[in-house]
Amino acid sequence: MKTDILIIGSGLAGCAAAWAAAKRDVEVTLLTRSSQPEESNTFWAQGGIIYQGEDDSPQKLMDDILAAGAGLSHPEAASLLSREGPTLVKDILIEELGVQFDESSGDSTGWDLAAEAAHSLPRILHYKDQTGSAIERVFIERVISHPRVTLISAATAVDLLTMSHHSVEPLDVYREPACFGAYVLDQGNGEIFPVFAKETILATGGLGRTFLHTTNPPGARGDGIAMAYRAGTRCINMQYVQFHPTTFFHPGGRFLISEAMRGEGARLVDSTGREFMSEFHPDGSLAPRDVVARAIHEKMLESGEPCAYLDISHKSADQVRERFPGIYVHCMKHGIDITKEPIPVVPAAHYSCGGIAVDEWGRSNLRRLRAVGEVSCSGLHGANRLASTSLLECLVWGTRAGAHAADLIVRGGEYHFPRIAEWRYEREPVDPALVAQDWLSIQQTMWNYVGLIRSTKRLNRAHEILRELDLEISRFYKRAEVSDAMIGLRNGIQTALTILLAAMECRQSRGCHYRID
Repeated sequence: MKTDILIIGSGLAGCAAAWAAAKRDVEVTLLTRSSQPEESNTFWAQGGIIYQGEDDSPQKLMDDILAAGAGLSHPEAASLLSREGPTLVKDILIEELGVQFDESSGDSTGWDLAAEAAHSLPRILHYKDQTGSAIERVFIERVISHPRVTLISAATAVDLLTMSHHSVEPLDVYREPACFGAYVLDQGNGEIFPVFAKETILATGGLGRTFLHTTNPPGARGDGIAMAYRAGTRCINMQYVQFHPTTFFHPGGRFLISEAMRGEGARLVDSTGREFMSEFHPDGSLAPRDVVARAIHEKMLESGEPCAYLDISHKSADQVRERFPGIYVHCMKHGIDITKEPIPVVPAAHYSCGGIAVDEWGRSNLRRLRAVGEVSCSGLHGANRLASTSLLECLVWGTRAGAHAADLIVRGGEYHFPRIAEWRYEREPVDPALVAQDWLSIQQTMWNYVGLIRSTKRLNRAHEILRELDLEISRFYKRAEVSDAMIGLRNGIQTALTILLAAMECRQSRGCHYRID
């Protein structure tokens, strides 16, 4: 099939790109590996999205972003987000889509603007503790009902189509490498088919599932990073993986405890109830995420305890239930009443500050390929992401990429679709036990040796393990019947190696990348 713009991923970044492009009357194909298109990193986001606080300004927001980024943020990217972001929130999310953010009669803006760590003032719009799902549900409904958008769900992108790797025409026909779509697996019947596109936009989200503990959904396997890397696209800052300091600690699984809870007055304490963050940072429990995550990790090592605790029980019970209904219900399911007792928490892999290097329009170094959202790296986050910038980045860069790609197509640019090789099917059955074991090896290696605290010895050990695993998985993939699980495993090991190699090259501690040597 052919389309004007192929967008891989249906979170906020993908939706924003699709919305901007469809409004310019180009044909958009929106691809998602989930059977439910709203399933995405966005859907799981709790805290909120940056808006504009009282006495706020683009310069104040930019200063906060640069400070959190540990001196590595790209000032032009931070300036762009600060100038355009709040306006797009107002124009698209509030006025066009009517997202129901929480209001407050006590605030002069009319909105209940929350404070979050490392922000100089309250400026975070939210819907209780379920902001991402509130945005995603409305956006996906509007996008897929647009007559110029075609949704393909339960379909997994296998590889990007590039002039150099997949064309059967002579290479001298082309002046430079380019992307012209992707091979796609139909999960229902196992068929692999090409989707040809004038412009391709990756919006595949994060890579947290390459670590043992993560706040990310099952699809955050690094698919976009691996596909782009194989196609020769430049990836940068991959060593900067942000660990969320507070995820619910329970054998039943991890669940993110929103940073907004600390913004509302929750304190980090040890098992005796003693507050300890003031020992590590003057902002205490509102210190930047990397500082808080390492502090909890250090306290756990010192005490031998499996977790720390987040206590908001000193606040009004009604206020806590009203502000954090999702967290309250989830914790109650596991026997923790957060209005009366502290929540057991541990750090977990949360957000990749690096990714596919892009410019202000989401363009990568591979012609006709763009990337937006967490899979991309505009330089905005530097070495450490400021809270609640991620959803805003999705909105800003998604809108800009979709609009810019559509404008080029409308102006009638020249787009060639070369002939490609037929897909060669392999039929060896995949043993799910092998896939599960390989994933566990990746995740445990990344957590133990490439996690919160790194060293040369740890990274070298990880390199030995992952390189051997990469060879085994590559041989496995070449013979195996292609499935979503097999694609994810291949992408997972390649993404893990990308993170590891960047961490080995970076010999100074900065932001999320912390080395003890």
